Amino acid sequence: MFDFIPLESYSAVYYHSMMLIMIMIILHAMVYDVYNTKSLNFFNIIGHVFLIVFTLYIGSRPISGAYFADMATYARAYNLMEHGTNLTIDKDYAFNYLMKACAYIMPVKAFFMLIDILYIIPCYIFSKKYFTKYWFYAFFMFVGSFSFWAFGTNGIRNGVGTSFFILSLCFYDRKWVMYSLFIIAILFHSSVIIPFAAFMAAEFYKNPKVYLYAWLAAIPLSLAGGSIWQDLFFNHLGFAERTSGYMEGESAEGSFSATGFRWDFLLYSSFGIIAGYYFIFEKKITDKFYIHLFGVYAIANAFWVLVITANYSNRFAYLSWFLMAPLIAYPMFKYRIWKDQYKVFAVILSIYYLFTYIMFLKNGK
Repeated sequence: MFDFIPLESYSAVYYHSMMLIMIMIILHAMVYDVYNTKSLNFFNIIGHVFLIVFTLYIGSRPISGAYFADMATYARAYNLMEHGTNLTIDKDYAFNYLMKACAYIMPVKAFFMLIDILYIIPCYIFSKKYFTKYWFYAFFMFVGSFSFWAFGTNGIRNGVGTSFFILSLCFYDRKWVMYSLFIIAILFHSSVIIPFAAFMAAEFYKNPKVYLYAWLAAIPLSLAGGSIWQDLFFNHLGFAERTSGYMEGESAEGSFSATGFRWDFLLYSSFGIIAGYYFIFEKKITDKFYIHLFGVYAIANAFWVLVITANYSNRFAYLSWFLMAPLIAYPMFKYRIWKDQYKVFAVILSIYYLFTYIMFLKNGK
């Protein structure tokens, strides 16, 4: 569908297009008020067009081992299933059995399109539910998040699993539906057990100060403990089976796979912590859902901080990063916080996406 775009430029088109949309949002924010009907209608139309084009763009990407490494691996397994090879399925049952079922009825390109629909649509549903007429701004933050593109093109099992987690949160007041979707999320990728455990911990103990202190304490503990925490979690507490492949150095999203204490990733993670601190402790927001969301993010991210020096630890980081967009955006479109709220949000959105864009430019792909 987008075969006219050179493979080496495929990711770049996404990042540059998002930059143009970001500039468009800023310009509108400088001219219109947040309640302006004309501006809201404009972005409602643009938003739905963007949703369709973006889904088609990411879903119809070329199958390439050079630019989308994991995609080629999945394609090989899919082709074996198409030809009747009986591959052993012993983990991530929802993803693998879905792939097996699809191999009987559709070509591999259609399968990747389906997977990316499952990846993107939950973010749209969440945005529509919690942000109503302002949904596009939240949706833009979702798809403009650092690593969103990578987990839609490479780590697709992980990506779909976290998206089903997001979908689960749309049924926060219907617990049986929410927990059913949590189970499906974990069956897509077992690593989702980490944000689920964080969700349960935050459900049991509802004190945002404790979440904040736990995250802050994780930094010196990680610096002091180093590999001790990796050994504890992966060799003694059973997380190795839940996160198989992360520790062995398998391909993640290529250039973001450096080891060591990642201060740049820690800085990015702190955006969510700072937002939660500001809205809960400074602006006194007592929204039950938001405090719970902050707890999930802080606890799951603290886990990553403890194992930050692991190979491809960005995959662990994404188990909290996927919640950063709603964590930052939710209060700004649920509560009146600033005088020129639309303008302030546009600045925050710009800073948020600029980190993603700069990391893309820095890594060159």
